Amino acid sequence: MIGPDRLDRVSAGAVVPEQVISYVRSVAGSRPRLFGACVGYETEGQLVLIGYPLHDPVDSNAMSHAVDQALKIPGLQKITVISPTRPPQAPGKIRSGRDDYFVLPVPAPPPAAKLRNLLRRADRELTIEHGRQLEHDHQALVDRFLSQRTLAAGTRRIFRQIPRYLQASPGSMLVSARTAGGRLAAFAVGEYASLHTALFMFCFRDPSLAPPGSSDRVFSGLMDEAARRGHTRMNLGLGVNAGIRFFKRKWGAQPFLPCIQTEWEIKPADPVSRL
Repeated sequence: MIGPDRLDRVSAGAVVPEQVISYVRSVAGSRPRLFGACVGYETEGQLVLIGYPLHDPVDSNAMSHAVDQALKIPGLQKITVISPTRPPQAPGKIRSGRDDYFVLPVPAPPPAAKLRNLLRRADRELTIEHGRQLEHDHQALVDRFLSQRTLAAGTRRIFRQIPRYLQASPGSMLVSARTAGGRLAAFAVGEYASLHTALFMFCFRDPSLAPPGSSDRVFSGLMDEAARRGHTRMNLGLGVNAGIRFFKRKWGAQPFLPCIQTEWEIKPADPVSRL
């Protein structure tokens, strides 16, 4: 059984959000466990293995070794591997999904003229707050976001567990932007549990209140906090879609780690073959 001190070391070396133990425990309720140099999360016969070895996130041999260990779990029914390369153990007929994590150095490159103008306007019209408590108006923005979009059940669960995650993770931070009247225009959540890699977790805005540049302003607050804490880079998360990729590239972010998700059912051993 892995102890709390070793779990802390996993979070301290995190390069992707799924390696922050308090985050995954809060949003998924699963049990963390080490498989070689990789962390995995168990729930009732299923395992999600985060195939980015702690010593080197692109060490494919260490990732494959971790998958071998995970497949030995008694009673395992399904495995999901999130990794920079497809695990060789995956059956050939199983297809993998592909995205990329985006990264920015800390401090970020100087913003282009258009982004500078957006930030200046947001600074004129908004007041910035830092905290870790999700208030009613933050929750209302999350609820509004969920009500206006078609999302997978797992994604909805993650968004609904944001208050629990903020409460559980001492490395989390909330940056909020309010209008002159005190109304919430936008907020972003960052995670700083890792010693070197800060993580951009969530961002929401109210289109009816937020002036142009609101999302950029709360994100810049997370970048400022990363610089203050001595982080060297910010993982901005996955590309997801064209709009989200545009936001990240506007800041100069580039893909730095592939995210290949492969999952397959584990067939129970044929009892005849054991005779």
